[in-house]
Amino acid sequence: MLEEIRIEGLGAISTASARFDAGFTVLTGETGAGKTMVVTSLHLLGGARAASDRVRAGAKRAVVEGRFGTEDVAVELRSELDRMLDEAGAGRDDDDSVIVARTVTADGRSRAHLGGRGVPAGVLAEFTAPLLTVHGQHDQLRLQRADEQRRALDRFAGGPVADLLSQYRSVRAEWTRTRRELTERTERARELALEADRLQQSLLEIDAVAPEPGEDVALVTEVRRLSELDTLRDAATAAHLMLTGDDSGAADSGGVLDLLGTARARLDGTDDPALTELAPRLGEAIAIAVDAAGELSSYLDALPADPGALDRLLGRQAELKALVRKYAADVAGVLEWAERGRERLASLDVSVDALSRLSEQVDAAGALLARLAADLSTARHDSAAKLAEAVSGELGGLAMGGARLQVQVRPVPAAAGDAAALVVDGHTVTAGPFGIDEVEFRLAASDGGQPRPIGRTASGGELSRVMLALEVVLADSEHGATMVFDEVDAGVGGRAAVEIGRRLARLARTRQVIVVTHLPQVAAFADTHLVVDRTDRDAASVVRTLADDQRVVELARMLAGLDDTETGRAHAEELLATARAERG
Repeated sequence: MLEEIRIEGLGAISTASARFDAGFTVLTGETGAGKTMVVTSLHLLGGARAASDRVRAGAKRAVVEGRFGTEDVAVELRSELDRMLDEAGAGRDDDDSVIVARTVTADGRSRAHLGGRGVPAGVLAEFTAPLLTVHGQHDQLRLQRADEQRRALDRFAGGPVADLLSQYRSVRAEWTRTRRELTERTERARELALEADRLQQSLLEIDAVAPEPGEDVALVTEVRRLSELDTLRDAATAAHLMLTGDDSGAADSGGVLDLLGTARARLDGTDDPALTELAPRLGEAIAIAVDAAGELSSYLDALPADPGALDRLLGRQAELKALVRKYAADVAGVLEWAERGRERLASLDVSVDALSRLSEQVDAAGALLARLAADLSTARHDSAAKLAEAVSGELGGLAMGGARLQVQVRPVPAAAGDAAALVVDGHTVTAGPFGIDEVEFRLAASDGGQPRPIGRTASGGELSRVMLALEVVLADSEHGATMVFDEVDAGVGGRAAVEIGRRLARLARTRQVIVVTHLPQVAAFADTHLVVDRTDRDAASVVRTLADDQRVVELARMLAGLDDTETGRAHAEELLATARAERG
């Protein structure tokens, strides 16, 4: 639910704020006062394109900030909203609400914020989409589009169609992939065979060398070591001899171990405690020297004695370098190239058996897709009659008593060469991303009239009422979203205006409804009445919440400017009392 909005520097509004309650809120005011700017601000919070000409003259920027409460949304939606907040690094306010904001500078730059964090406008749109639906003055024109009509029918049908559509789209993706692969393999058989041959030769070359992960790095170290073999052997041998003495075994060979042994024996032979205490330390030095001598001996034993070892390593290094020059920057890259090459080679099988197997996959996916498409079409047909009846009933209460809505569902025939052609129940149709059907709303404006496409026959006022009737019907099975209507009552009046007020009040039983209107008959049905006005000719507009007595004055003004007459106020009071009685 939209709890609060704050606007700064937007159009006619310098600074204004408004709080919204649950139920039906109406927004009224004189022409030019800035009512539409409230709707514009909600469009901005919905991620709409920011235009610099909306910034108030003389202001550096326009700022719109909204507070949304999410405690009443469904558990699944709450979880999804929390996911989006986590991904954006955003947070909730102390009262668990979420603050969203949009800033537009006078030079056209725009910034969006979600839960205190800067985010792209697209992220803001994704977050507010399930929470806020704005119908502008011209949004009813969208109802003329075939995709909008199909979407409305699918919304009305609910789970059965949604489940079938999800399965259909998944199978269609597999069917499209396998058909494309079969076509590619068949039409490019010679080219693919040549590619397969090249891949096979390359893989044979790599497999013949059989590089190991990290082998090129290890070889560099080993080659360097073998290149310095004589120097290393001389150094290790000299160090070993210095520790152990020469190979003659003579007592005076001069090795460090002999000298340390002699020194320890001399100290042990004295009676002076100061000297005998040093003897263990010499023992430790002897142990260390013995360990070092042993390790040097092992090192010397491990040094290659084969003079051809270095040549073999250099040869191996040359083999690896040859692969690296052709396929990648290092051995790891060569191994990765080989893995991708094997996967590609497996997909390039153009043998008769491979093509036959792939063709069977295409046929199986196509058969399943045709069954799902038929089931989806049947489900839409079943729902179409129910939707038409429900909307026609609502139109009867909107002063269009003779009007009937007809919802037609028909398959789309496949044109010649259609890449998505599919045979369903013996007919070749187009398997589009949303099924094989096209949906068309047709309106008969009076009893006995011939139903015609709604875009050709309905006036602006009729389109507004059809859209409202449709939203009322769809709202019976949906809860939670805030719906905003900007002059949905345009082009109507009298009894039809009263009925629109009734329908909006009914719609507000299951969701928050905010309506910008110029009709007192509609405004009278609201639970909360806000007015946008100016304190004087040059002042910026402000938004006020009206008390009951103020509502009477505003309704009287809307009744042809009768706010300063007893007759006008009496009429307004009567209108307000009647609406309250009907709301119960």
